[in-house]
Amino acid sequence: MTPDKGDYQELVDEISELLGAPATLENRNFELIAFGAYDSEGDLDPSALDPVRTRSILTRRSTAAVRRWFEGFGITRATGPVRIPRTVEAGVYRGRICLPVRHRGVVLGYVWLLDYDPGPTEQQLAAAMRVTGRIGALLADEAQHGADLTRELRAVLTAERGWPRDMAVAELRTALGVRADGPHTVVCVAPWPSADPDDAPSVRTLPGARALCTVPWGTTDQSLALLVRLHSTDTLTPAVSAATRLLERADAAGPADGVAGGGAAAGIAAARVGLAELGTAWAEASAAARAALAEPRLGPVAQWAAIGPYRLLTGLPPEAAHDPVLHDLLSPAHRELARTAEVYLDCAGQAGRTAAELGIHRQTLYYRLSRVEQLTGLDLDDGEDRLLLHMALKAARL
Repeated sequence: MTPDKGDYQELVDEISELLGAPATLENRNFELIAFGAYDSEGDLDPSALDPVRTRSILTRRSTAAVRRWFEGFGITRATGPVRIPRTVEAGVYRGRICLPVRHRGVVLGYVWLLDYDPGPTEQQLAAAMRVTGRIGALLADEAQHGADLTRELRAVLTAERGWPRDMAVAELRTALGVRADGPHTVVCVAPWPSADPDDAPSVRTLPGARALCTVPWGTTDQSLALLVRLHSTDTLTPAVSAATRLLERADAAGPADGVAGGGAAAGIAAARVGLAELGTAWAEASAAARAALAEPRLGPVAQWAAIGPYRLLTGLPPEAAHDPVLHDLLSPAHRELARTAEVYLDCAGQAGRTAAELGIHRQTLYYRLSRVEQLTGLDLDDGEDRLLLHMALKAARL
């Protein structure tokens, strides 16, 4: 079974007691896992904290610049404690002692504590390093478990409907055990800058996360899928928090190749109990992400329940976005006319609201709408023609 967060907390508290100072545990991506608050006079004084340590505790992560600075002291290769000096210009107001957490020669994380005078003895440090070995074993077990769930989650999301998907869901349910029967949702982040899920935050650092995997997005890009456990079907807060963290990682990694604008968006499916409708949930999350990419006002994190007409439009085949009625209207020369038509239809055909939204005179609006009718051959006084044009314009965004 995957290690419980309490396992890490107990081990970090044990190190804090051994060394007489509060310790923190981070994974190899410098994301906070546990913080040991050792009750010793002066050690917990807020004035003793520096900006780097404060940010790590409050935001549960460190910046890329901080990570590079600490790695410059060789902590990724070290097999024993590493002392890092006080460097005010780097935001490190107090020196650090770093205890690398390794398992079978691979660094999986770091235990940090503020250096102090006279500091821990060699015997204390040796005892603390033995505890890091136990932490390393837990992290390795978790990584293996996560890898297994990665394969199983991807199998569900890429399987064909019918018995192939049913079999994949059954395997994932078996891996999750009793946890599979609770409320869940699915998050989609797209486009994701890497096909390697190791480039994503650890599942442990994401609220409620059960498993994540990459899934093809379009013809060349990838999306990231995350299965999230919820406290109830009434709130998606853990999913929103996890999606926000994933977007921060995607933005920090830079744009995916071939993605115009380089932005990513996240979609969240409706909550469900159990895993039976996991395939449908993934379709909803993907649709919400597509809607947020097409309509920035919906994002950057869009919930399926809140994307309005895109719930239907994302289900249409790709060729629906190329309705011949838009052939001339969507040419670069008529971009402003297309925007005018969409705003007019968004405003339910109310000229006053539309003119105010666009910042133009009503007569200018009427002229533009007449040009739209000429280019499309539609009658904007006809309800069905309006519906066709509105759907076509929205679909073209996708």
